[in-house]
Amino acid sequence: MIRLENVSKKFRIPSEKRYTLFEEIFSFITGKRDYVEFWALRNVNLSVRKGEVVGITGPNGSGKSTLLKIIAGVIYPDEGIVEVKGKVTPILELGVGFNPELSAIENVYLYGVLMGMSRRDIERKSEEIFKFAGLERFRKMKLKNYSSGMYARLAFATAIATEPEILLIDEVLAVGDVDFQKKCIAKIKELKENGTTMVIASHSVDLLREVCDKIYCLNNGIISGEDLIS
Repeated sequence: MIRLENVSKKFRIPSEKRYTLFEEIFSFITGKRDYVEFWALRNVNLSVRKGEVVGITGPNGSGKSTLLKIIAGVIYPDEGIVEVKGKVTPILELGVGFNPELSAIENVYLYGVLMGMSRRDIERKSEEIFKFAGLERFRKMKLKNYSSGMYARLAFATAIATEPEILLIDEVLAVGDVDFQKKCIAKIKELKENGTTMVIASHSVDLLREVCDKIYCLNNGIISGEDLIS
C-alpha cells in the first residue's frame, strides 16, 4: 500500500535576519539571499503492506511529520520514489480545513465533502461522529467557541468516519483527556481488525507497541531499519 525508496526532503532556511522592509526588498532585487539547506529526511526506505500498522517514533525535529506529509501528498520529496495505493485520510494537524465561523455540524459536512463522501454518507455518519466525540449537545455551536479539547475530539472523530483505506496519524493521540485517548486507541484497533493500513507517528513507544505491528525510529531524518518491537 505504501512504498518509499531512497526518499529525501530538504528545506531552505534563511541564514541571516533582516529587520526592515528595505533590507528584504534589497536582498530580493539583488538576489543576495543567503540560505542554509536543512535535510529533514535522508534516503528513507519504508514499506507498509495492506492492513499493516507501522509506528514511527523519534525526538522533536527528527522528520516524523515531514515523512507523513510526503506519504499524504501534502509535500513532495526532492529525491526518491513514493508510491501510495488507496484512499488516504491524513490526521496530521487536527482541524485543518475547519472553518471557525461555521457550526460544528457545518464543518463536519464540509470536511466530509472534501474527503469525497456523499451527502447521504455524511448524514448517516454525523450522529456517530458527535457521539464518539461526546459533543452531541454542541453540534450547532460555532467552532470558534469550542475549547481546544472539543475541537480536537471533533476533528479526530470526523476524520476516522471517512472509512479510509490508509490512515496517517501524527501525534493526535496525545490530545483530549484519558478517557478520549482510550476511545481513540480502541478505534484504531477496530480499524486495524477491519484491514485499514496505518502509519502512526508518536513519541510514546509504549502506545505504539499497543497498536502497531512494527515500529521504527527516525532521527535526524534517517530511519532505522531495526523494528523496535522485535
